[in-house]
Amino acid sequence: MDVRGPVRRWKGFGKPQRAELYFRWSLYLMAWFMLPVNLLVSASPANPPHAAGVVQATLVLSLASVLITLRAYRTSLDHYLHRPSEYLRWLAVNTTLTVAGSWVVLLLGPSSGGPTNPQGPPFTAVVAAALLGAAVGPMSVGLPLRRACLAGLGTVALVAPAMVLAGISAATTTGLLIGTLFGLAILIGSCRSFAWVTAIVWELDTAREAQSRLAVAEERLRFSRDLHDVMGRNLTTIALKSELAVQLARRGRPEAADQMAEVQKIAQESQREVRDVIRGYRTADLHAEAIGARAVLRAADVACEIDLGENPDELPPPVQSVLGWVIREATTNVLRHSEAGRCLIRLRREDGRAVLELENDGVPAVPLPSQGSGTGLRGLRERLAAHNGELTVPEAAPGIFRMLAAVPL
Repeated sequence: MDVRGPVRRWKGFGKPQRAELYFRWSLYLMAWFMLPVNLLVSASPANPPHAAGVVQATLVLSLASVLITLRAYRTSLDHYLHRPSEYLRWLAVNTTLTVAGSWVVLLLGPSSGGPTNPQGPPFTAVVAAALLGAAVGPMSVGLPLRRACLAGLGTVALVAPAMVLAGISAATTTGLLIGTLFGLAILIGSCRSFAWVTAIVWELDTAREAQSRLAVAEERLRFSRDLHDVMGRNLTTIALKSELAVQLARRGRPEAADQMAEVQKIAQESQREVRDVIRGYRTADLHAEAIGARAVLRAADVACEIDLGENPDELPPPVQSVLGWVIREATTNVLRHSEAGRCLIRLRREDGRAVLELENDGVPAVPLPSQGSGTGLRGLRERLAAHNGELTVPEAAPGIFRMLAAVPL
């Protein structure tokens, strides 16, 4: 058995999965907290000697209640996160077990606090209060807040008569009910906050994915505009001149050959311009791409640090253009293939080359196609190779992705 398996799975989780797992287990711990509390209360030496059987039944009931409450928390949180679950069934089972168990424990147990404190509440009343918390907690997650509060009051009202029938004094019963209601209010607020924060984390992750898709869509739209600008006018001219050449040829006019020669020339020019667009030879402004990358990354809550060095405008225009394309593609990769919290873009000159360094964190443990062999980096390598440049992805610390683009000056 691989002991490091859970650790690897945890590293493979994204931030939303980790946040949900943390808050989910926080709810589960609330359910498990009831068991040691009931164990300490039941094992107290202040309990009457004849209550040994009730103590054993209480512990069994507490364990069963914990297991049912765990399931109720799980299904309720799934429902809160808009996932299919049978939360109502488990809430009903949990509430029924709580009310029935509280009645049984209260009616079978002692009516006083024990030999050392005969005026205090019996341990069965404290156990019943803990059981109420186990029932109301999942309600606060699975039900709307108002309905959860009403359901919690109804559950307390169903258990209150058992305290009276058990012979507990009115003053003790009133104090227990007031303390229980106060504790349940805190429990409802805590559980509801955990569920709310979990949902917010998932909403933010969904918004980030949408922003990444919009960045990709914007890039595609820009490419389609460039292609339309290149081909639209030329294709229209080719169509008109071809039609004119047909008419002239039908009339036997020698000008038809001249028109077709112009069509051929325009077609060849269009081919060249399309190749320029596809290969990225059209100018991409380095400053504009850097400013755009900073704006997009900061909108995605990524701390972006950009340092283009001294006098980047002195770089040759082709070098500026290809490095602008590198920044654009790298920004898209950061948004699509990582959960970065910071990103560094640094430009420097060394050994007669312009070296653009890009580094970001938030890289999942599972290797991604973009890390060294994806189509995006393959396209960048082709662009750089056309300028005798190269793209390298050196090894970095876990969770860090580094990329170096070098172009001779």
